Amino acid sequence: MELFWQFVRAFLCGGAICAVGQILIDRTSLTPAKILTAYVVAGVVLGALGLYQPLAEWGGAGATVPLTGFGYNLAKGVKTAVAEKGLLGAFTGGTTAAAGGIAAAVLFGWLAAAVFKPGEKS
Repeated sequence: MELFWQFVRAFLCGGAICAVGQILIDRTSLTPAKILTAYVVAGVVLGALGLYQPLAEWGGAGATVPLTGFGYNLAKGVKTAVAEKGLLGAFTGGTTAAAGGIAAAVLFGWLAAAVFKPGEKS
């Protein structure tokens, strides 16, 4: 039964994050690129302030998969690397923490391009 509630919490958390993004698209003149960038920055800031960790624990994948989760992962990686390596960690920690996700995005993007033969929109 606990697994069911994990799915419900992930759905509610991820759905709320996506709903805020949709409201921003519908009600403001912000472009989707600016909203996506704001989501990553919000994840970094909330992660640095320690406010995103409780949300990630409660919402699970609903909090860690969206772009805010990517920003949170970057902040967490930088914090860990700075503690281990000093100032150099500020430059390497985010990339190291996000390397798995970045590699997966590149691989799956390449696979999708190979399978579906992308082209210009008409």
